[in-house]
Amino acid sequence: MAGTAAALVDPPLPAASPVVRLVVDQLTLETLRATPPSRQGALFAGRTVSASSAPRPFAVGAESSPATVPWRGSRISVREFLEATHTNSLVVVRDGAMTFEWYGPGYGAETKQSSWSVAKSVVSLLAGRAIGAGKLREQDRLVDLLPELTTGTAYDTITIQDLLDMTSGVDVAENYSYAATSSDDTTAMYLTDDIAAFVRDHRDLKFPPGSRADYRSIDAQLLGMAVARAEGKSLGELLQHGIWEPIGAQDDAVWNLDRQGGQEKGFCCLNATARDFAKIGQLILDNGRSGDTQVVPARWIGRIEQPAPLRIGPWGYSALWWHPTGGSGHDLAARGIFGQYIFVDQDTDTVIVKLSDNQLSSDEQEVIDALRAIAES
Repeated sequence: MAGTAAALVDPPLPAASPVVRLVVDQLTLETLRATPPSRQGALFAGRTVSASSAPRPFAVGAESSPATVPWRGSRISVREFLEATHTNSLVVVRDGAMTFEWYGPGYGAETKQSSWSVAKSVVSLLAGRAIGAGKLREQDRLVDLLPELTTGTAYDTITIQDLLDMTSGVDVAENYSYAATSSDDTTAMYLTDDIAAFVRDHRDLKFPPGSRADYRSIDAQLLGMAVARAEGKSLGELLQHGIWEPIGAQDDAVWNLDRQGGQEKGFCCLNATARDFAKIGQLILDNGRSGDTQVVPARWIGRIEQPAPLRIGPWGYSALWWHPTGGSGHDLAARGIFGQYIFVDQDTDTVIVKLSDNQLSSDEQEVIDALRAIAES
């Protein structure tokens, strides 16, 4: 990996860079606090990703779910599990047919909900398409694609591979609070109306690129910007024509921008229906194919399926997809901080989408264990 020769993290850059503008007025913060995370996409500018011109709904299979699922050392009913984790939507697709669909009050099959970090896994698929088309390589340096970020420091050694596997070392704290007390964390990146300025102002390193793994949303943001630059199109355009259209997405999606006419928040904030998120999971399960179309190169699905050498905590990680511990080792997940999941179980040919408003969820392993029980039922 790039940057392993650097013995020390470079010193901070000079303080002459411009101040990143933040949407931090009190009314905005109060509105955010009062709005469920699943609905916050409506508060920001967005780029529409139009439904497919040939939408393909899932076939409907026999409805099934287990009587109970494991939960914190006990067993509870599926309904209790959904309530305990503040679930808004649950969709189960087995063998390509939707076998279970449930929505909480105020939510339905056509309700768009924010993906939060599930969007990172979608950016991975767009990166895989660009790499498969020869427009991008994992060995490419970030600053060769975005030369305006060049520093003359170890930052310049960050590669696309580093961004995919969260080994860049870029020092932006993974903090989510609406206290507006810091301009140096993920919340600031979420609220800024100038992401390009934000990433320019945050080029300090916590560790040399490629030396360790640490979950950082800015890695996915930088990757999304690099993919867009390499392709010459916005992430929303790439998603619509490269994935949304061929998978037969049934509904429009909206990818939030930093400002009207700006660029996508690639680390979060793709708003779509549970059914269409399930089509992303089915694409993984079908080795990148949708019908007769190879949407994402099969080699990229193989890349996602192989955990990266440097781990992020107890779970494995690879190309912005999670490898939860336990189970057979043949399942993957895209995961968002407030309880958003696209869970893909290869052993049972099952995709489960769970969209929630579980505040700063810390029960990821318990949720995965419950989803595994649903997949295996």
